[in-house]
Amino acid sequence: MAKGLATESLCDCCTICLPLSEEQYRQIVDHAGKFRQFLDHCHQQMPELFPEDFSQGYEMKDCRMPKKLQVKLRRIELRSGAAYTIRPSFLMPYMTARTEDVEMPLFLRKFGVPYWALTHVFGRNPMFWHRLELSLGRFSVAGATVRQAELPPHLLADEHHQTCGGEKLYIATTVGGGCCLGAAVAETAGTDDLQAAYSVFKAEARNIDPNYAPQTVNTDGWRGTKAAWRGLFPLIVVLQCFLHGWLKIRDRAKHLQDMFLEIGTRVWDAYRAPNRRSFSQHLRALRGWAESHLSGIVLESVVDLCDKRDRWSLAYDHPQGHRTSNMLDRIMRGMNRYFFDGQHLHGSRESSERHSRAWALLWNFAPWHPAVASDHDGWNSPAERLNKHRYHVNWLQNLLISASLGGYRQGGPQKT
Repeated sequence: MAKGLATESLCDCCTICLPLSEEQYRQIVDHAGKFRQFLDHCHQQMPELFPEDFSQGYEMKDCRMPKKLQVKLRRIELRSGAAYTIRPSFLMPYMTARTEDVEMPLFLRKFGVPYWALTHVFGRNPMFWHRLELSLGRFSVAGATVRQAELPPHLLADEHHQTCGGEKLYIATTVGGGCCLGAAVAETAGTDDLQAAYSVFKAEARNIDPNYAPQTVNTDGWRGTKAAWRGLFPLIVVLQCFLHGWLKIRDRAKHLQDMFLEIGTRVWDAYRAPNRRSFSQHLRALRGWAESHLSGIVLESVVDLCDKRDRWSLAYDHPQGHRTSNMLDRIMRGMNRYFFDGQHLHGSRESSERHSRAWALLWNFAPWHPAVASDHDGWNSPAERLNKHRYHVNWLQNLLISASLGGYRQGGPQKT
């Protein structure tokens, strides 16, 4: 993680964000006894939003009145000497705005609506909306997203190619449980740079669970990606995406109108084989058929898929692992549209890093179409579905509450 990003994240780690309406807040903020009673009740109901040593005791410290919104903020001091600011969820971090005033513009940013358009409709200026969105990138992506659930043991990973100032960058994207759990910028697609980028996810995941070690990760087969994950988690099993093997064939065989459907049927019949033995039999039959009916580069592509039988077969040892990258592809399609509509990345490396992380949180917490939500037991976003829980009916307040303490459990960003 960039040094500046880590430093500012520590500031967010000193803020506890709790669900509270402005009317309720104003009734208790000037009364230390009522405020303490409220804190104790929240800690009893939602201990994960508080520091680990909160239960050992604390005292009311002081009050602050930021000039921007003229809302008093209380601070507490734990027995350890650590001080924390209590911020109600109707306020944005650093008191930049009220949540209700920026919830709709930030929702539209999920779909790449440009900042100048937000200014035309909602006022302010483009840089205000730009900075407001990027401020979300200070939070731990994995920590804010995974609050009431376990970290997924089976992951997917790939790099999204982007440009910044004409130079190519790679957004190392980690997906699990239907959510984007990591998005960090790598300058090259080499092993060292990719390992450094994916290590941001590892640090945030280990902050949640110090012993976390995923069982499998699905990749597209890029050597640098596989080496990066094995370097971070030596015992992880890398599953190669079968879909990418088919896409290689599809791109070379789609001009064969008479044979294309037959090729696809045979490839996917092999994929659906119920066990390793049946899978091997289907691939041998596919190869024999291809050598009799195909030629040229199409034949080479089919043979190449069959030659990778041992790689595809690994998935049968891990039935809960991801054999294809469909879950990741759905998320990266949204990421691609978002950055394409915004004319790619801009500014410094730190800005690009925050931009990627902010988008990941917008994707995880911004609501789905109502028809989609009805198909997921009423949960309104990927983060809600993963946690089977929401802190607030307003998606942005739910995000801010989930990001209490910056989303970190163990006192801030951890080094890998």
